[in-house]
Amino acid sequence: MAASEENSALFPIFILTIMALPLVPYTILKLCRAASKKTKSIHCECSVCSRSGKYRKSIFKRISNFSTWSNLTVVLLWVIMVVLVYYIKHLSREIQVFEPFSILGLEPGASDSEIKKAYRKLSIQYHPDKNPDPEANKYFVESISKAYQALTDPISRENFEKYGHPDGRQGFQMGIALPQFLLNIDGASGGILLLWIVGVCILLPLVIAVVYLSRSSKYTGNYVMHQTLSAYYYFMKPSLAPSKVMDVFIKAAEYMEIPVRRTDGEPLQKLFMSVRSELNLDLKNIKQEQAKFWKQHPALVKTQLLIQAQLTRETEALLPELQRDFKRVLELAPRLLEELMKMAVVPRTTQGHGWLRPAIGVLELSQCIVQAVPLSARKATGGYTEGAAPFLQLPHFNEAMMKKLARKKVRTFQELRDMSREERNELLTQAAGFSAAEVQDVEMVLEMMPFLTLEVTCETEGEEGIQEADIVTVHTWVNLKRTNGLIGALPHAPLYPFHKEENFWFLLADPNSNNVWFSQKVTFMDEATAVTAASKAIEETMEGAGANVKETSKAVREALERVKSGSRLLMGKFQAPAEGNYNLSCYLLCDSWIGCDVKTSLKLKISKRTRAGTRGGHVAEEGAALEDGAEEEEEIEEEEYDDYESEYSEDDENNLQDKNKKGSVANGSVHRKGSRSSSEGSGSDDE
Repeated sequence: MAASEENSALFPIFILTIMALPLVPYTILKLCRAASKKTKSIHCECSVCSRSGKYRKSIFKRISNFSTWSNLTVVLLWVIMVVLVYYIKHLSREIQVFEPFSILGLEPGASDSEIKKAYRKLSIQYHPDKNPDPEANKYFVESISKAYQALTDPISRENFEKYGHPDGRQGFQMGIALPQFLLNIDGASGGILLLWIVGVCILLPLVIAVVYLSRSSKYTGNYVMHQTLSAYYYFMKPSLAPSKVMDVFIKAAEYMEIPVRRTDGEPLQKLFMSVRSELNLDLKNIKQEQAKFWKQHPALVKTQLLIQAQLTRETEALLPELQRDFKRVLELAPRLLEELMKMAVVPRTTQGHGWLRPAIGVLELSQCIVQAVPLSARKATGGYTEGAAPFLQLPHFNEAMMKKLARKKVRTFQELRDMSREERNELLTQAAGFSAAEVQDVEMVLEMMPFLTLEVTCETEGEEGIQEADIVTVHTWVNLKRTNGLIGALPHAPLYPFHKEENFWFLLADPNSNNVWFSQKVTFMDEATAVTAASKAIEETMEGAGANVKETSKAVREALERVKSGSRLLMGKFQAPAEGNYNLSCYLLCDSWIGCDVKTSLKLKISKRTRAGTRGGHVAEEGAALEDGAEEEEEIEEEEYDDYESEYSEDDENNLQDKNKKGSVANGSVHRKGSRSSSEGSGSDDE
């Protein structure tokens, strides 16, 4: 019986060991990350964001930057481990090795007289004639009597002292770490053991594999459904206006799965009347337009109305059921918009170019959803060339406040940002009637907003100038500064109910042809990844240029210093198009802030291919020798096309000087300091 109980005790020990092996190092890792995590807040601390409540930290979020569910799981596993330890300890007390001296309360080696004296004393306390308690009777018979017999019988005592057991040498026993009822195969438990083996060894791995394969076949690595990507690819058009991006965005398969209940009809009708002005309906045929709108798939209607509720800030009137659907729509929005952006810039043309116009529209929609600003607010109205959208993202701003500012000749968001703190405080206090607390909130948000600059270089590695069909390397430094000193931060977005990291997209595009030549996503939240990418890129570039180890190390150190100070290095390649002069634009567009986008010009000269002798010279050398005259002519032509300079046009340079912006360009590169408003960064629709 004791051996059986000892075998049963092995199972919880086995489970405890299996749990402790991954859990202990994982917990240590989380604690180390929590200890090394910067305590400085990276989210907006204005009163509006504080009242929103989404930045209130739970105890689990303070442990690390992992999700609350992860921390709950860790805590639950530790609770289970503590329970197992307590159970094992309690079980070990019940399963005790037979110790006759300990039972009689004697020290090992006690004399016969001491043994008899202890036995008589315990008999008075536990003998059935003295103590009617059944437990006392059981203890006397099974423990005290056996201990006395083992110590008074010479043979039993000799065996105990020699082998540790009154019966002499014991055989070796092995235990199995399974519950005892599974090991009782002689009885009805044999079938249970078989089911256990089949379930754990066959069915459980099979179920996990089926679930994983079904999910992986339905979703991409970014947790977006394959059906959504197919729809986005099909409906994306090169001439898709920003106002029409919404129609493509809501066709995600994830949104089609949101339930449409019968009780949603009346609330959605009321919501439709509130946001009708934002739906781009033809007012001349308003009845037909409304009927056409409601004839769409109910899920599309519901999704579009809920997104418009966010844009127009009409969310407080939503019923609880619609609130849950509303949050689900906004929770999915960032990753769906990112995939929609990828569909806009994915190579579509024979030259491998994406489309600029829909890409800008996707990012404008993303900005408006995060900041809860209507798309119509981006239109130039009331003397505001860039629209009212940048102002509406600031706390306490509304159209009435903007009209007061317009009387003071502040008509662009950049003009407000360029003011000194004292001038801005005076303007907001006197002209707009803000209180000191409201002015402080505005200042906090402006300090969070990034100032961006671009340094772009396009060149052919190992060659001077760029010729058609060359592989051109784009070398871009994206620099970010904030007044409050942060690099990575969460944008001010009190009306967006989830945490949203700010991301940026760099686009090298030709506005005239609507082509995106090169695109890349930029983030400032992960410094470690940026350091690794920059050092690797610089090393490859320096090695390709034939630099020595010392020069390479110096370049890498300089690059790492720039990354740590708030810069990110982007590198990519594209194939040079046909011969000609190209007036390109470099865009740096944010998916969260309105009015922080940057747009610079880059004039690129592509020469006619004349390097056949240098790139394919080994072929010519293997064939017949070239004539002297032909060789001389080729050398002259090569020198002619290799000597060129890429620069801004004179008109662009004059415009930059008029706007007091410093810039320098040489050999296909552009360096622009300063920040442009969103109208400059996303105004390609009119170009």
